[in-house]
Amino acid sequence: MVHTTAGGTSASEVRSCRPTSDRPTIGEATTHKTITDGTTGSGPPSSQLPDFCGHCSNCARIALAQDLEARVAEAIEARENLRDTDKKETRIFVQTHPDVLVIPPDPPQLMIKVDQVRQVIQHIYYRPAEGRESVYIFTSSAFMKEAANSLLKVLEEPPEFATIFLLTENPGELLPTIRSRSMIFTLGALPSAEIEGWLAQLRPDWNARQRALVARLSEGSMGRALSFDLEGYVASRSHALVVLKAALGAGDHGELFKTTESYRPGAEGREKIESLLRTLYLLLEDLMCLQSGAGQLVRNTDILGELQKMAQAADFAWVQRAAEGLGEVERGLRRNLLRSLSLDAFATALERA
Repeated sequence: MVHTTAGGTSASEVRSCRPTSDRPTIGEATTHKTITDGTTGSGPPSSQLPDFCGHCSNCARIALAQDLEARVAEAIEARENLRDTDKKETRIFVQTHPDVLVIPPDPPQLMIKVDQVRQVIQHIYYRPAEGRESVYIFTSSAFMKEAANSLLKVLEEPPEFATIFLLTENPGELLPTIRSRSMIFTLGALPSAEIEGWLAQLRPDWNARQRALVARLSEGSMGRALSFDLEGYVASRSHALVVLKAALGAGDHGELFKTTESYRPGAEGREKIESLLRTLYLLLEDLMCLQSGAGQLVRNTDILGELQKMAQAADFAWVQRAAEGLGEVERGLRRNLLRSLSLDAFATALERA
């Protein structure tokens, strides 16, 4: 996360501000909001700074943006309902508090565009409406060149009452001139045990085995853990196990064909098979960890016994061929090959004598 404290004609804008759940948000993708809430909120003091109380008017309104994907989807839908002539000049923003503006990458290119930056420049020199500071959050470092150059202008002469957050997984994606004008905060991955502890409080509907599974699959991100689709993952994993067991010669071809037949053409089918491929890669990684004597790195701990049996039936060369086969499946999908046939071919090509 890159943080900057701040000392023309703009496009139209679509902003989403619909309320969502009041569940707390924690994690790399949303840590900026915790800092922001401390700036704008009026909760109990912590270390001489305001903290996020979650109950006052400021904190409650800022928390409405926690489901950022849903808010962005609402803004995109609103833009789609505009006239064609207006769509081209309209940019996407999320704002649930008058002093906090979230700037996501604008589709279809999914990049921060110059008109979005111009909106920020237009508003940043106005004093905050309610809080002591106004906050601007760019959720991606994918800036169009003109947009990045425009942002430099406001970073060179910022107002003292504004703060800009630039979220990135790789600071090198930002211009050196932007990085030189910013303070960089590196957010490390949380230990799985710590995530499990949080989930015990925030997701009491999950049992201990489920919390351990989600904690490992979230890769140190609490925000990812809280939003994890456990039911969808388990369903995808059951299909992935059918495919791998058939490839190892331990499964029924009838069950394999029945499973792969459910992966039909269309947008919904594409999302489904992408989830399956991600899950297959995860299972192959777990098999490799078990074969290498690094069982502590296994993610799917709730099916450890089943994975151990599969690891005994396969060797490293088989896992390597399986990974290469998944790459072939992905390339076939880009050529619009039938999904079910691609999966059948993947499994049968790996069958062990």
